[in-house]
Amino acid sequence: MRPLSKTVVWSGIILILITGLVHFIDAPGAFEEVAYKGVLFVANGIASLVAAFGIYRGVRSWGWMLGLLIAAGALAAYCASRSIGLPFLPAEPDAWFEPLGLISMIVEALFIGLAVWVLQSERTKLTPA
Repeated sequence: MRPLSKTVVWSGIILILITGLVHFIDAPGAFEEVAYKGVLFVANGIASLVAAFGIYRGVRSWGWMLGLLIAAGALAAYCASRSIGLPFLPAEPDAWFEPLGLISMIVEALFIGLAVWVLQSERTKLTPA
């Protein structure tokens, strides 16, 4: 299997680390709203570090998959929190465009696209012709 280019690898690492950083930054406020949200934000940050390490080590099978799970889960939770609400929290329809939220959504969407491309290209290479 041909290794990924350094640009792709470092793009993935930077994107998933930004996702984690945004959640670490916003964790104190999330704890104030409801404890489980704060715990999820911290878990997102820690898992992002683990995924970045996996991507750096070239372990596509779990590094990119963990990152994909983190980014997709965070993006889905962000959308749910603004539309239908989360358990013990009402929906926040007026909070779609808060700065950290926008950064997070953009970075997560970019990581999702990159991870799908990486994982799909790996799958294509492993599929017999």
